[in-house]
Amino acid sequence: MASNNEVPKTCKVIMADTIAKGLLAEVKDTLNKIQGDVDRRPKLAAFLANDDPAALKYAEWSQKTCQENDFDFELRQVDKEELEEKITEANQDDCVDGMIVYYPIFPGNPTHDKYIQETVSLQKDVEGLCHKHLYNMYHNVRFLDPPHNLKKSILPCTPLAVVKILEYLQIYNPILAYGNRLYGKTITVINRSEVNGRPLAALLANDGATVYSVDITGVQLFTRGQGIKQPRHQVRDKEGWGLEQCLPHSDVIIGGVPSENYKVPTELIREGAVCINFSSFRNFDGPAIKEKASIYVPSVGKVTIAVLLRNLVVCFLLVPPFSPDIYFN
Repeated sequence: MASNNEVPKTCKVIMADTIAKGLLAEVKDTLNKIQGDVDRRPKLAAFLANDDPAALKYAEWSQKTCQENDFDFELRQVDKEELEEKITEANQDDCVDGMIVYYPIFPGNPTHDKYIQETVSLQKDVEGLCHKHLYNMYHNVRFLDPPHNLKKSILPCTPLAVVKILEYLQIYNPILAYGNRLYGKTITVINRSEVNGRPLAALLANDGATVYSVDITGVQLFTRGQGIKQPRHQVRDKEGWGLEQCLPHSDVIIGGVPSENYKVPTELIREGAVCINFSSFRNFDGPAIKEKASIYVPSVGKVTIAVLLRNLVVCFLLVPPFSPDIYFN
């Protein structure tokens, strides 16, 4: 209990659905603008070739959100041996505008999963996992067709969802030039997976932040150089560093460790930090973090699905006769 001389701490807990509503309204508004040019709704084909309960739950959430927002969703449960063939068929199907594949398909064989990612057509890759989209993301190239810049490159759903959350929380500074709006912010991302953690660190550094990327092998520093002078992020190892060196200096801490036993050490977090959890498990101690953080976002799942639909509309817009002036920011 606070003494008479202390100001009680207040932590604002922001739920994912609150943020997702604004993104879905933007998606629906854009969809309404293009409905007069076509006689069908964008269609998402979702491929499930594993028995992961979390993947099935994600598919169910995606289906529900699609149906609520005038998208067609088709879950295609297939054997892993025929997945490549089914994806190839969908690539050639003009009625399919976007595809999502629930990974891992081949546990213990990430090379085979990567091969499946490359099987999805660039024009239908709503997850942003094809090489061209990943190359653009890491090299801070925002469009598929420079210098015309009419076709946006797709960004991976969960990393982009975290970016959209940071924009909602006004961590991005709109006064600064686009691409520099995280300048002056220090962010720790606890996860360096190739699907989520590393892309997220790259996106944040490309927007001007100083990013500490932490995993079990140690800490890497992602920046655009002194004074954000480089066109894309640079990476260097921080020898001997751990959370003890990163967290006390971080304005934002993002947890993405896929373990129910892992908790970010609350005592290392600076007073008033913003804490975001994108793991399917809670990486922060709920009661304790509310005593330390100024803002806490306990999950991002619904924002990720909203971004998935946003990416689907962008794929839909890659096909003529659509005009670039209705693209998202």
